[in-house]
Amino acid sequence: MDAKSLLFAGLVVAAAISLNPVLATQNTGVVAKVNASDSKTAVVKNTANKLSINQANQEQLEAIPGIGAKKAQAILEYIKKNGPIKNQQQLMEVKGIGAKLAEKISGFVSF
Repeated sequence: MDAKSLLFAGLVVAAAISLNPVLATQNTGVVAKVNASDSKTAVVKNTANKLSINQANQEQLEAIPGIGAKKAQAILEYIKKNGPIKNQQQLMEVKGIGAKLAEKISGFVSF
């Protein structure tokens, strides 16, 4: 990530904290969702907190890059049926989530 992107990410995180903090977090990274004026959603990664995949709701999961409504629903259904997801390998058991996507979102979630 270049300096301009890092600056933008920091500004979005600051706005997210004041407007719409993600509630299901742990102390290892943050995923923040901010509703922009044009109705688009900005998602940022920070090293402070990560989204707890086992405590997140549909909207929070959809804020993760690469996770849309169907994959978020599949994650929730998997957790409901099988219990908490314990690691990245188990995350790949969720329908629609392969190795590439699991790796991509690993920086945004905790188990």
